[in-house]
Amino acid sequence: MNDDSQILIARLLTHQTLRRDDKMVKRVLSDEQFRAEVDKRLLESGLKLLDNVYADHVTLALHRAVEPKIFGAKDIWQNNNFGLTRDGVALLVVLWAQIILPKRERQETHQSADDDQTDLFGKDKPMPRAEDTSIGISYTALLADFGDKLGKKTRMDMNLGTLSKLGFIERRGDVILEGPLLDLMMDTDVLKERIINGALADVFKRAPLAVAPPRRMAAAAVEEAAPDEAGDAVAEQDAIDGTAVDLDADTDTPT
Repeated sequence: MNDDSQILIARLLTHQTLRRDDKMVKRVLSDEQFRAEVDKRLLESGLKLLDNVYADHVTLALHRAVEPKIFGAKDIWQNNNFGLTRDGVALLVVLWAQIILPKRERQETHQSADDDQTDLFGKDKPMPRAEDTSIGISYTALLADFGDKLGKKTRMDMNLGTLSKLGFIERRGDVILEGPLLDLMMDTDVLKERIINGALADVFKRAPLAVAPPRRMAAAAVEEAAPDEAGDAVAEQDAIDGTAVDLDADTDTPT
């Protein structure tokens, strides 16, 4: 006989992601006993529930302990488990820097995308959802800024198509938007530190109180991710959390 934990896991395996406002997802995020039952069942299959408060979706991922048996030993570890090329991984890092970092800043300051930046009472509001704070970027601008570094138009279009199919981004005309996995699969705590204190260290030393513009941040990110050719993003391997691009992180499954 089916129970709620079984149904939730089956839905996640079937649909890859579920929204945080889904009835069963809200329950697993708030009911400790239900969460423990779900976690126990997932662990028995080498999986875990992946969520963060900044994302509007949840998904499943592999536990680190089973990764070597799935993807191979460290000496032959593939640089990602979705078949992304190096320039594809570099493009993923660029999109994360342009879309997710600014979104997180708006969420942490409790501002929606269309809020007045001088709102004195913004921090008294609940933290807005990702869909209310995430702003897309222009494909035309992305191509102009990074096309030469990321394989020019043909390669970039191919990689954008792959990232769209995998659920990292969504395309609406000229605008590239955050997909359900972009904020879930990237280990922001690790990646942000590396980019800001690595590729962007000079930016923050010159203007420690200023927030670097997203396009400038992404430009610095791709310089670090691909210093010699399009997409040497292996430098950011273990900063990408699992289901999407393994890179020494926790996962891969949306199955």
